[in-house]
Amino acid sequence: MATGRFGAKRPLPGRPAPRSVHCPDGQSRIAILGTGLIGASVGLALRSSGFQGSIAGWDPNRDELHTALRREAITVLADDPLTAAADSDLILLAGPVFTILDWLDRLAPVLREDQLVTDVGSVKGVLCDHARGRYNGAGQPGYLPGHPMAGKEAGGAANADAALFSGAVWLFTPCDPSAGASPKTQHLAEEWRSWVARFGSRTIDLDPARHDVLCAWISHLPQLISTALAALLEDEFAANADLLPIGGRALREMTRLGSSPFSMWRDIAHTNSEAIARSLHALELRLAHIRENLKTPELRDEFDRANRFRAEGRGHET
Repeated sequence: MATGRFGAKRPLPGRPAPRSVHCPDGQSRIAILGTGLIGASVGLALRSSGFQGSIAGWDPNRDELHTALRREAITVLADDPLTAAADSDLILLAGPVFTILDWLDRLAPVLREDQLVTDVGSVKGVLCDHARGRYNGAGQPGYLPGHPMAGKEAGGAANADAALFSGAVWLFTPCDPSAGASPKTQHLAEEWRSWVARFGSRTIDLDPARHDVLCAWISHLPQLISTALAALLEDEFAANADLLPIGGRALREMTRLGSSPFSMWRDIAHTNSEAIARSLHALELRLAHIRENLKTPELRDEFDRANRFRAEGRGHET
């Protein structure tokens, strides 16, 4: 597929070419609602990958929005997010889960069946449940939930990076493949996937419920471990500037995620609480087992299991 709706590809054979929305030069329009770290990084990645259309940005924090514009992650400052969304081919929702839930409510009545909504939320089951009946049906806009497994501890558009998604996995969780989405929104979804691939991401499709269980173990649990460890050390060694240098790389890496903002993780904890609680309980049992076996061969066995996990590549960064 070469040049088409998103400015880089022709329509697939046998598929109608959807018109661009209110765009006289024939290029497509994307709206990014939420121009913090991830939203602005998507804008930069689009530009560096050859996207030639318009990228409208909106954020409740005007400083973030102007930073995104100054860094050329967006090309248009949107005064009204609903108008920007209505005038776009694709709408990316880049914010905490509760914010995405609110956007799904507000956008459904104003979008058409030739428009696609996607997001970067860290929990998918609650989003798919919320979208059911209002997206991906006859005469309804499309919705393709997404989750790039990438980020930084420091947020904001100032820290956005066009290469943030290179080498990362970008998860997609189609809500209901049999819902009967229009060919137009299916085509948009295929083009969006192609842009994600251009970012350097490897895409994987998961069932939404499976996604939430998996992310509770591989993403949410590591965050909470780091948070708990950093909070514990703060209680034990408050304001000790020498602690991190003494601890070296191991301590820096183990507590690195502890600087992540609560504003994002609050929504994850609320909307994926059951799966997270199960993973935390399993960790509690494992820590108790290690505590009770500090002087027995069981401790060696734990190290052996951990070594196998790393040696077989399952714990290596991509």
